[in-house]
Amino acid sequence: MRYDALILGAGMSGLAAGIRLAQAGKRVAVLERHYLWGGLNSFYKRAGRRFETGLHALTNYAAKGTPNVPLTRILRQLRIPHDALALAPQSRSSSVLRLESGETLRLSYSNDLELLRAEVSRLFPAERDGFERMMAALPGYSDASEHDYAVGARVKLAEYLREPRLRELLLLAPLFYGSPTENDMSWAEYGVLFRSIHLEGMARPEGGIKALLDLLIERFEQEGGELRMRTGVAAILHGDGKVRGVRLDDGTELECERVLSSAGLVETEALCGKPRADGDDPRIGRLSFVETCCVLDAAPAALGHEDTIVFYSDSERFLYEKPSAPVEPRAGVITCPSNYHTKSAPSEHFVRVTCPANYEYWTGLDEARYAPEKDRAVDSMLACAEQFSLPIRPHTVFRDSFTPRTIERFTGHRGGAVYGSPRKVRDGRTDLAGLELIGTDQGLVGVVGALLSGITIANRSLLEPAGGRA
Repeated sequence: MRYDALILGAGMSGLAAGIRLAQAGKRVAVLERHYLWGGLNSFYKRAGRRFETGLHALTNYAAKGTPNVPLTRILRQLRIPHDALALAPQSRSSSVLRLESGETLRLSYSNDLELLRAEVSRLFPAERDGFERMMAALPGYSDASEHDYAVGARVKLAEYLREPRLRELLLLAPLFYGSPTENDMSWAEYGVLFRSIHLEGMARPEGGIKALLDLLIERFEQEGGELRMRTGVAAILHGDGKVRGVRLDDGTELECERVLSSAGLVETEALCGKPRADGDDPRIGRLSFVETCCVLDAAPAALGHEDTIVFYSDSERFLYEKPSAPVEPRAGVITCPSNYHTKSAPSEHFVRVTCPANYEYWTGLDEARYAPEKDRAVDSMLACAEQFSLPIRPHTVFRDSFTPRTIERFTGHRGGAVYGSPRKVRDGRTDLAGLELIGTDQGLVGVVGALLSGITIANRSLLEPAGGRA
C-alpha cells in the first residue's frame, strides 16, 4: 500500500500536518501507536471521569477576527472557525516567589497586558522603563537571529532588569511552559513564549482537550485523511539517502514519498536504524514531571482561590531542573480549569499540580513500591502547592497521578522529557530526503506551537519534489 505521506503520531502537530496534506489532495495516513489520540495533550478516564494530560492552557489567545496573530493564521489554514473552539479566556493568573523572609511576592496578569504592566509598576516601580524596553526587544515569531538562539534568557533579561526577583518572576511561566533546558532557555524561545503567554494570553476550549482534538480529527477525516490507531511503527525504511516507507510493529510495510515524524529527534533516529542514544547523550531531555489531578468537592473560587494558573517557586531562585529527589515540590504549576471564564458551570471541579521529577528514580521502582512512592510524592507536592493556592487535600474526593514513567510509556519520549530534546531542529530537516521532524523537537511547543509546526512543515513539503528538496 502506497501513500503520499505517512505521519508518525496523532498529536497536535501530526493532525495539523495531516489536515494540510489532505487538503492538497495527498493520500495521507496518521499512524498512532496508542488507542487514544493527542500525544502529550490527551485525555483518559478513571472512575467514570475524564482526566486531561498536557493542556493547562491554550496560549496565544486571540479574540475572533484578530488579524496577524498565530491563532488566527492557524485556524484559517486548517479551515476551522474560531467559534468552533469555544474558547474560555483565563480570569487571572500569577507567578509567585517565596522570599528569604518567608513572605511571598505575587505578580498577577491576565489577557489584558495592562494588568501585567500595572503589577510590575506596583511591585518594582524602578523597573517600569526597563520592563518596557525588554518587551520592545523581544524576538518575534519569525525574526529571531542565530544570536538570539545562542544567548540565554537570563543574560538578556539582566540587560534590561536590575531586580533579580522580577527576572525570576518573569521566567516562571515561560520556563514551565516550554523550556527543554534546565534553569534557562534561549532568548529566541523566551521571546516566543513570553509573547504567547503575556502579550496574547491564555484560554481553554470549553470542552477541554478532547473537544479540540475531536475538531482536528473531524477536519482530517473530512479531507479524506486516514487515522490508524494502535498502529505502532517499528522502523523507518530508507535507501539511497531518501525515505521509502515504514515497517509497522506487526511486520506490515507501507510505502510512501514522505514521512513526517512527531516521535522526537533521538526517537526518530532510532527508527531509522541509528544506534540508540544512551542516557548520557546531551540530546536526551532531562526535564520530566509528576502531575496529580484532584477532583474537589467545591469550586476553587468558593474556597477563596480565583487564579486560573499559578506558577510558583518556594525559593527566590526558581528551581527549574531535574531534582536529585523523586520530585521537586518547591517549584510547580497549579491549574484550576473551573476558573476560566466558561459560559456554563462545570459539573465537577479539578485542580492539577505539576512539579519537576527524576526520571531514573521513577523508572527504577518495582511495582510493589511504585504506587506508595507516587502517593508520597504527590502528598509533598500538594502540601507545598497549598501554600500558594487553596486547601486542596481536605476537599479532594478523588485524585489520579502520573510520573515520568507514564510519560515515556505514552509519548515514547526518551527520559520522559515533556519538551523533548534540548537540541532542536528548527527547520525540521533530517539527513534523509523525505523525512522531516514536526512537533516538539522541531522547536515549537505548546498546543498552538505544535499546530503551527505541523502546518509549516506540511506546507513546505507541498512545495518540494518528492524524495528531494527544492
